[in-house]
Amino acid sequence: MFTGIIIDTGEVVYASSHRLTVSTPRLFKELEIGRSIAVNGVCLTIIELTPASESFSAELSPETLARTNLGLLRRGDLVNLELPLRLSDRLDGHFVLGHVDTVGEVVSISRKEKGAVFRFRVDARYSPYLIEKGSIALDGISLTIFNIRNGEFDVAVIPHTLEQTNLRTRRPGDKINVEFDVLGKYIEKLFQDKGGQRDGLC
Repeated sequence: MFTGIIIDTGEVVYASSHRLTVSTPRLFKELEIGRSIAVNGVCLTIIELTPASESFSAELSPETLARTNLGLLRRGDLVNLELPLRLSDRLDGHFVLGHVDTVGEVVSISRKEKGAVFRFRVDARYSPYLIEKGSIALDGISLTIFNIRNGEFDVAVIPHTLEQTNLRTRRPGDKINVEFDVLGKYIEKLFQDKGGQRDGLC
């Protein structure tokens, strides 16, 4: 379980069709083999630690490559990193599982004096999960969406978030991982199981 509050941007040291290695001097001392870590919003398991480069490695499954942008990563790319939520932590973002639903695309970026407004696009079939002023995780970042139209939506990004995440390197056309609010997905599943009836629900 994560919150979408990025604590470091790591640098890709190695990327292949089955393995990813990321350098993160800031977090390295906190990492352990077998521990989870979110990379661009994808929950991965650390399988190796390399002190010389202060990096960790994780295996990439075919499902991960099919559903996320991790297969597009190249050496030198920046990735967003977050360690799992502890019960003693404050919940500053929203509940993020690290289970990416789809890959979206950066449509446009409007730089502002104080941050920027990014417009993103997802397949129209995901429109039911786009809620005005609702939460979404983009490359693992907890953000609030607005101005929703035909599968496109805006997010306002403050200067701090730009500086602390890989959004500062993003350009129109880039692919980003999207995880919709898990609460909405559970509610949808509940209604599907009940055939759309509200009987028994508060």
